[in-house]
Amino acid sequence: MPSPRQASQRHPEPETRLERQLRQSAAEALAELPAHCDRGTKKNSQGYRETWTGCKLHADVNDCCLPLSVALTAASLHDSQVAIPLLKLTGERVNYLYDLMDAAYDAKPIYEVSRSRGRVPIIDKNGRGREVIPLAPHEAARRRERTVAERFNSRLKEEFGGDTVMVRGAQKVRLHLMFGIIALFADQLLKLIS
Repeated sequence: MPSPRQASQRHPEPETRLERQLRQSAAEALAELPAHCDRGTKKNSQGYRETWTGCKLHADVNDCCLPLSVALTAASLHDSQVAIPLLKLTGERVNYLYDLMDAAYDAKPIYEVSRSRGRVPIIDKNGRGREVIPLAPHEAARRRERTVAERFNSRLKEEFGGDTVMVRGAQKVRLHLMFGIIALFADQLLKLIS
């Protein structure tokens, strides 16, 4: 146990990006995120590491597979760092009830923002090395709707050029992907109408 002198000399822990985003607007939080091209690594569904060089697109998608908000960041940025700005941005555009996310977004500030805006956060628990408590049955049933986001990502990559970006620089990559997103939005809207 530290002595009283050592305890008084401790420095407060620096504020995390998620804590800072609680008081920032969506535009301020997005402006703070790195958007340069770099190297990203992620485990795929089979547990193998995938590595790529470039950027990462984050999308907030509704139940009809229509993108509501998107953000382009550096490939090395963790997905949770974009959640709060996208929650705020989407909340300014549409009214909705649930925030469905995977275990990468299991962080207290993300729950706070979701609840403060009158929504129900349904986020898979990240065990962080311990046993994971499963979602309640009604939450698990609603959580299965998240496959729409995976379908959006798949369609953007395979059908609308998201996998074959051959330009350099974040602005050019963003423009290339936005054309694909506009085309995907129009295609999905036509499918819903007919």
